Amino acid sequence: MSDLTAPGGDDQVVPTCPRHPDVISYVRCARCGRPTCPTCQRQAPVGIQCVDCVRESAKNVRRPQSPYGGAVVERPTVTYALIATCVVVYLGQMLVPGLDRQVLFAPVIGESQPWRFITAAFAHGSLVHIGFNMLCLYQFGDALERALGHWRYLTVYLISALGGSVGYLLLSSPVVTASQPTSSWYTPVVGASGAVFGLFGAMIVLALKAGSDIRGLLVFLALNGALGFILPNVAWQAHLGGLITGAACAGVVLLADRGAARGRSLQWLGLAAIAALLVAATVVKYASVSSVPVLGA
Repeated sequence: MSDLTAPGGDDQVVPTCPRHPDVISYVRCARCGRPTCPTCQRQAPVGIQCVDCVRESAKNVRRPQSPYGGAVVERPTVTYALIATCVVVYLGQMLVPGLDRQVLFAPVIGESQPWRFITAAFAHGSLVHIGFNMLCLYQFGDALERALGHWRYLTVYLISALGGSVGYLLLSSPVVTASQPTSSWYTPVVGASGAVFGLFGAMIVLALKAGSDIRGLLVFLALNGALGFILPNVAWQAHLGGLITGAACAGVVLLADRGAARGRSLQWLGLAAIAALLVAATVVKYASVSSVPVLGA
């Protein structure tokens, strides 16, 4: 057995790395004073620290936040992912027979197949339809994702998509009369417009809070809203539902104090409450409707 003594012939035990006991190290961590081998050494602002101290220090460092509580966003990756998802679904609609009927939303089938409240927001009816929606999503999603952070932004988008479908449901009726021979209750809809209008609503609320000039945003919103009454086959009800929902989500984010953990928890609780209200409104609407024929699958 070798005699592990320090250089110079004294009887002191040779220092070894706590993480690698078989490695001798005469370099000590500037923070904790323990020996640290080359594998565990990390360059610090002053001297060398061991990997354990570096990890412990990182826990105490406050990470930079976006203006409304999320992690700082360098690239709007969620916006890119949403656009990519819509494009993939649109390609699937063209290539997979029957996919349209599996993802569209209509009030008459929403009760028995509730996933359609969300899936319809990722499908589109034409190249112009998806092109326009994705352009708006890119323009407004970039700024909102950087302001809210990835997860808050994605949550606002999905809740707004739900709000668009719920708005369409609430403003529809299964009643068909001589003066109203058709009903939106049976008319299927697709498109990210409800979610995109939710981003419009959120952007307006955040801009008002920041004291920004929103006249250009209001003009853009008015022009897009008018299309729902000018062009055929445009579900203005979904636009309105998404707009109101997105504005409400942004209001919840603003009301909670982002600077404290409790405030950030209140943001999430508020967003969950909005989603719950939408679900409750859906349940009440369907309960108020008597027997409705089911659209054939």
